[in-house]
Amino acid sequence: MKTYCFKLYKAKRNKKLHKVINIAGIIYNHCIALHKRYYRLFKKSLNIYKLQKHLTKLKKIGKFSYFKEVGSQAIQDITQRIDRACKLFFRNLKHKIRTAPPSFKKIRKYKSFTLKQA
Repeated sequence: MKTYCFKLYKAKRNKKLHKVINIAGIIYNHCIALHKRYYRLFKKSLNIYKLQKHLTKLKKIGKFSYFKEVGSQAIQDITQRIDRACKLFFRNLKHKIRTAPPSFKKIRKYKSFTLKQA
């Protein structure tokens, strides 16, 4: 696996990229809110595939149409990271290890998004 890291400075030509990163942060916080609401209602963890289907439906709604600017692979990676964090939290609860559930992030501190590649 190869990883590339680039530092982008604040410039007009990077405006779209910064916008996409902010939208990825909004999607992350939206998914965390859905996980918390689902657990509060049903006392179960939200299935990753249901969450991905839900986000796909949201893209088609006018209010959330800006979600389309983030690629589907990036959204899949966001949902997978949240799912792994929730599973780790519940596993730690089972083994009585003290940890916190995944929580919201400030959007301005959300610095990157990841693309899945085959």
